[in-house]
Amino acid sequence: MSLPNIWHHRKVADTSAKGCEICYKPSTSVLITPDKQDFFYVCPAHLKDRGFCSPIIDHEAIAAKKKKKEMEDEVERLKKEYEEKQRKKKEKDAEKEKEKDKDKDKDKEKDKNDKKDEKKEDSTPDDKSKDKVQPDAEEEPRVFALQRAFYQRRLDRKRQVEIAKRNRERMSNPNYFPSVPKDLP
Repeated sequence: MSLPNIWHHRKVADTSAKGCEICYKPSTSVLITPDKQDFFYVCPAHLKDRGFCSPIIDHEAIAAKKKKKEMEDEVERLKKEYEEKQRKKKEKDAEKEKEKDKDKDKDKEKDKNDKKDEKKEDSTPDDKSKDKVQPDAEEEPRVFALQRAFYQRRLDRKRQVEIAKRNRERMSNPNYFPSVPKDLP
């Protein structure tokens, strides 16, 4: 049974922190195989060390994220254009109504209402744009491949555990040991 050299980075609770496999400092980062056959604790600093492991970059996932972001940007741009057209249309309708109404009192009331509506409309898009302007945090890689020496050490440790288990099973089996001779020599 061979372990693949694909390790997923996971975080555990602070209370479950154990010593790093390399430097023995308490760590909450764990590298685990996809089929959960093997795992070990490692410091986040070691994950950045190219001598220990290298990230496996999924180009398809990156391309999909980029395409999704472009689509979201396009949708946002189209929404803004539509809102702008609707605002201009409302302004034209308001101007036509002003021309029809010759009563000065009504004009003053409508001007006040229009100004209030415009202030509300202007404040709404600003709030949306403030919420969406956030710094994009670069995601750390989550899948790694160990360097040859460290990977071989993991394989050796796994093999030793299997051998020890097999030996314990043999020792518990009474047929494993030779029987005492019953005949006289």
